[in-house]
Amino acid sequence: MHETVIIIDYGSQYTQLIARRIRENHVHSIILPYDFNEKMIQKYNVGGFILSGGPSSVYEKHSPTISNKIFSYNVPVLGICYGFQLLVDYFYGSVENSGKAEYGRAKISFRNSSKLFFNFDSSTDVWMSHGDKVTKLPQKWLEISNSENNVISAAENPEDNLYGVQFHPEVVHTIKGDEIIKNYLFNICKIKSSWTAENFVKEKINEIKNIVGDGNVICALSGGVDSTVVATLLKKAIGDKSICVFVDHGLLRKNESQEVMDMYTKSLNLNVTLLDKSKEFLSLLSGVKDPELKRKIIGNKFIEEFEKFSSKFHDATFLAQGTLYPDVIESGGYGKVADKIKSHHNVGGLPDKMKFELIEPVNELFKDEVRKIGLELNIPNQFLMRHPFPGPGLGIRIMGEITEQRLKILKDADKIFINFLKVNNFYDKIWQAFCVLLPIKTVGVMGDKRTYDNVICLRMVTSLDGMTADWFDLPYDLLKLCSNKIVNEVKGVNRVVMDVTSKPPGTIEWE
Repeated sequence: MHETVIIIDYGSQYTQLIARRIRENHVHSIILPYDFNEKMIQKYNVGGFILSGGPSSVYEKHSPTISNKIFSYNVPVLGICYGFQLLVDYFYGSVENSGKAEYGRAKISFRNSSKLFFNFDSSTDVWMSHGDKVTKLPQKWLEISNSENNVISAAENPEDNLYGVQFHPEVVHTIKGDEIIKNYLFNICKIKSSWTAENFVKEKINEIKNIVGDGNVICALSGGVDSTVVATLLKKAIGDKSICVFVDHGLLRKNESQEVMDMYTKSLNLNVTLLDKSKEFLSLLSGVKDPELKRKIIGNKFIEEFEKFSSKFHDATFLAQGTLYPDVIESGGYGKVADKIKSHHNVGGLPDKMKFELIEPVNELFKDEVRKIGLELNIPNQFLMRHPFPGPGLGIRIMGEITEQRLKILKDADKIFINFLKVNNFYDKIWQAFCVLLPIKTVGVMGDKRTYDNVICLRMVTSLDGMTADWFDLPYDLLKLCSNKIVNEVKGVNRVVMDVTSKPPGTIEWE
């Protein structure tokens, strides 16, 4: 079993980046809140801990603390920024307000040799972000670098496997940050670089077999990358005991239901049952405007349909779905202190009571990692490069009430937009693109007549994993052509606008 680095989150904006940097080195990492329940760790073979940075000060009342449980594992611990200060404070060193904050690029010089800075020159540039400083190191600790302001920028207690840096090695602005992380993983923790797509597939197949036993699994398909990868994994693991079902909730893109079914049967040879429940979903959503309520209704209805469908099969007590790690994080599902950004229908949108036991093989992966697993499983590129599509579908891209007329307007506009990007060879350069139907109408003039119609917003973003994103700048001439095409061809639309918000502060989806 591969080793895992546990990242303890203290609220740093860079916590996700630490996880990604570790995973790029083929080492598994997972993020837990600082007040984690120890049961969260028990299923992992822990190879090391990293304490993230954060906005707090260790000397403040009610500031996040360090759990003594992490020292019981007898593995190396690395503190970053606030995490470093926590270690110092825990072992009776001193941390004080520096009176002069250090933010941005800084040069540090090395005082003593350390495995953390193995093969480094005498100095390097790093990225600082703090207002406190370590003024006294605990017993057995040694200063290994300091900054231009003569502040301790790194220290260690190698006898007890404790290390700390005052800067952020996980950001690209720290010139040799990757080497620092590699030194921690391989020279200090002695972890093997074995977390690969090939090994992941082998482990998950064995894990699924052990969990399912002689039972049957209802595999919920959506037409997206994640559920397709899960279905293919299940087929390899348990064959016909995986029963694939694709529920059309009426909130898919134009003609998508048939297109997806064709791909499943012709390209992947998956035996999929299509359930058209669009009228029932739309009836339940009639008059509903609140986005969280939409997600709850859709999540509950999905489970109801899966439970009905499963009654036709003997011992179908498992439900498999393509939940991703960002879904879990954004739903506040990886710890009680996590802030819920929005419920995902397959995480926070599920009912409290259901008869299924969940199987979520990719719920610790980011989107790009799922695509690598898909390549390992020989899933065609036409699946793997599809843009992400939310479980609640167009239900959360229609701001306000969902009606058949508003659905038709959005489907028509979205079809034109996506086809336009494909024809002009921009689709594969964009992480996610879609239209949003706004809950307002505006005055326009078409054919010398006054109109009072709907507004469509275009959303295009670039991203690696969906945790952060930037808006995509489509050339103006193409933007103009696309806008004209939507206004001229979609009845009920007289204005097109564009969303130029990054994530953060916005989210990719509007609801």
